[in-house]
Amino acid sequence: MAATVVRYLRSVGAATAAEPVEFLPRPDLRAVRDDERVPVDPGQFRRVLGEFASGVTVVTAEDAAGPAGFACQSFVSLSLDPPLVAFMVARTSTTWPRIARAGAFCVNVLGDHQGALCRGFAVSGADKFAGVAHGPAPVTGSPLLAGVPAWIDCRVHAVHTGGDHLIVVGRVEALGATGDTGPLLFHRGGFGRLSD
Repeated sequence: MAATVVRYLRSVGAATAAEPVEFLPRPDLRAVRDDERVPVDPGQFRRVLGEFASGVTVVTAEDAAGPAGFACQSFVSLSLDPPLVAFMVARTSTTWPRIARAGAFCVNVLGDHQGALCRGFAVSGADKFAGVAHGPAPVTGSPLLAGVPAWIDCRVHAVHTGGDHLIVVGRVEALGATGDTGPLLFHRGGFGRLSD
């Protein structure tokens, strides 16, 4: 992560130390301790929050091993000035370390016809890009999936801990939308679409 920060600082012309920087002490990365747990049943938590409909995205990056990506419904717009977005990723994700090493990512907003594409990126251990058309996003070169109604090309700006997830903040470098289709929605554990 430090290398990503140094690359970012250099890209904006900020000075970087020639010698290692001693960081302020901070708690070890961890999930919630037993004494911090709220007495909420995980199944009930999932059911209740499943009432909140969200859009669905695929977050992608390109590293030395090739393209990487995962399906993500926890994506938000964060700030207009500067333009920032955020997504949350499980700390157990095997894709996140590849995105972190790349230092950049593209958020591909899925359309209402792309449920199968989402399912393909939701599995672990498979070649998620097999048969998936994509090209490079204009600034970072992260995979931009063909046929998505919107995309946001970003550099990693900050990463925060949030229990068993990480909160990744991205600085928007470029974005675009076609408006050709409605969004793919996730609600009550399944896909849906807007209806008139």
